[in-house]
Amino acid sequence: MHALLRELGEPQERFPAIHVVGTNGKSTTARLTEALLLDAGLSVGAYLSPHVRSWSERIRVDGDEADFEVAVAAVRPIAESFRATQFEALTVAALLAFAAAEVDVAVVEAGLGGRHDATNVLDTRVVVLTSVALDHMDVLGETREAIAAEKLAVVQPGCIVVLSEPEWRERAEENGAGAVVVTGRSNLALAIAAAESFLDRPVDPHAADGIALPGRLERRGEGPLEVWDGAHNLAGIGWLLPRLPSAPDGWTVVCSILRDKRPGMMLQALSVLGPTLVATESRSGRALPAVELAALASAHFERVETEPDPVSARARARDLAGADGAVLVTGSLYLLADLSGSL
Repeated sequence: MHALLRELGEPQERFPAIHVVGTNGKSTTARLTEALLLDAGLSVGAYLSPHVRSWSERIRVDGDEADFEVAVAAVRPIAESFRATQFEALTVAALLAFAAAEVDVAVVEAGLGGRHDATNVLDTRVVVLTSVALDHMDVLGETREAIAAEKLAVVQPGCIVVLSEPEWRERAEENGAGAVVVTGRSNLALAIAAAESFLDRPVDPHAADGIALPGRLERRGEGPLEVWDGAHNLAGIGWLLPRLPSAPDGWTVVCSILRDKRPGMMLQALSVLGPTLVATESRSGRALPAVELAALASAHFERVETEPDPVSARARARDLAGADGAVLVTGSLYLLADLSGSL
């Protein structure tokens, strides 16, 4: 990343950044922070991942999606010459686009962890740690403490660190935080604290009203109640369950889960929603095959059907739920992206 950025004139040094790390809630917190800063009169870049409906969701300038093809074309030759990964190339494209737009600040979501993430090249003024849960344990560590250490490795001397979990204060201070702000656990509380920490003045929280991301507690379809949520780990399921609308006859669940996400525990948590699950699989190479997912689900659901094709799985779940039923599509943002591409 540093070699790529040197070749491009160090675009990341041309604007300050708010770096959003954490297990869950990063994209929503980043979008909310973006909205608050725009309302405060700043020019804002935002970098998010993964996308659900289109690649253009990932790079935003002043509240709108940037021209994704133009942004990527600007870095493609050099990224290919350096054999950059897809995420590295996209990150460089975003940083170059922000520099070209002369943004006042960029809100940048980390991809995985923090210490070795492609986004850890910024002139960071504020770090936001949304949450720490057991996820990507093969890469980040086996305990929450180890995972927090990897995420907070992005802290730079003197920057402000915003936390929703006060237990990480000492780690942030050890890493050189100039100040630590502990706020509420909601994404909005984190975003307000991040924006106000950057601006050093209050913001209007209502500026974030109406901000909604694809695949996050999203109502979809016509006919039966249908909700899409990309809860992709046990903590995400725990956040989702109490926020679902009431379904008197229970939910019919359509699910794909990546094999490294402790799928058995996720399925057990989802089983409180109703007796029926349709097991499917996203196109991600890490997705558990539908047959294996169904086998795990049979220990927790009365009725389990297997349909590897996500579109067919969704259609089958809607049939099973009936006109007065409710369908939940969940377990992976990759699943939602596959479905969005077909609708």
